[in-house]
Amino acid sequence: MTDDRFRLVGVRPQSPAAPVRRAPWYRGKPIFSAAVLTLIVLGCLFCEVLLTHDPTYLDLAHCNEAPSREFLFGTDPMGRDIFSMIWYGGRISLTIGVLSTLLSTTIAILFGTVSGCAPDWLDRLLMRLTEILLSVPNLLLVVLLQAILGTANVLTLSLVIGLTSWASIAKVVRTEVRRLRSSEYVLASRCMGGGFFHVLRQHLAPNFFSSISFMVVMNIRSAITAESTLSFLGIGLPIEVVSWGSMLSLSEKALLTDAWWIIVIPGVFLVATLLCITELANAMRRSTRERTL
Repeated sequence: MTDDRFRLVGVRPQSPAAPVRRAPWYRGKPIFSAAVLTLIVLGCLFCEVLLTHDPTYLDLAHCNEAPSREFLFGTDPMGRDIFSMIWYGGRISLTIGVLSTLLSTTIAILFGTVSGCAPDWLDRLLMRLTEILLSVPNLLLVVLLQAILGTANVLTLSLVIGLTSWASIAKVVRTEVRRLRSSEYVLASRCMGGGFFHVLRQHLAPNFFSSISFMVVMNIRSAITAESTLSFLGIGLPIEVVSWGSMLSLSEKALLTDAWWIIVIPGVFLVATLLCITELANAMRRSTRERTL
């Protein structure tokens, strides 16, 4: 006979834990911006497939024609097909952006690494130089150097923009190098006879490149903007060289003739490209910040 005052105790049965739902891989990532930018870049790279007319042909019989079935985006005051010019000229604008960014990134990495590894007096001197460059308006330096080099072309514009847009990246590289230069693996590599470029390539660059990746991407955007601004002001690429900037340089004639498509369509492509690049750069910055926390 059991006593009701006693109660059997033990581990209580527990309901199974609800499965943890993982967030979709695309959440928080700029999928739309990446897709739009990819389409624009692919269209510019393989523009021969998309061209409906010769983008450099002056068809004086069809000047300032509105968008139609024959000319999808209309024509400019010289009779050139804007649809073909968009893809053909975008390749030149993107080329200037990539070439100038490669040059500025190379200079920034070398300059910032030398400053970060140098003695304190040399480090302060080099940093004062970068601060002087940052205090001068970038567009003014570009105009000055381009005036020295003479007539603008793709290579000279890439060189000028690249030589004037490395200072901000160099300061970040210098800060990261000063943090990493006392690491055990860096000291061990130096003790084993590793040279400057070996240490930079094998130990320093892989650790600080994620910190400057978003700045590198933003430099592409800045270079495209600089090319467009110079061409719009009439001191960039000549009008016979098709680029997004040279197309926008026709805006004054377009306003006088009410040819809105000459301004709006190239401007939409340029703004869309810049916004997509900015969104990708911001996503890189957020991912870098999350890894460091």
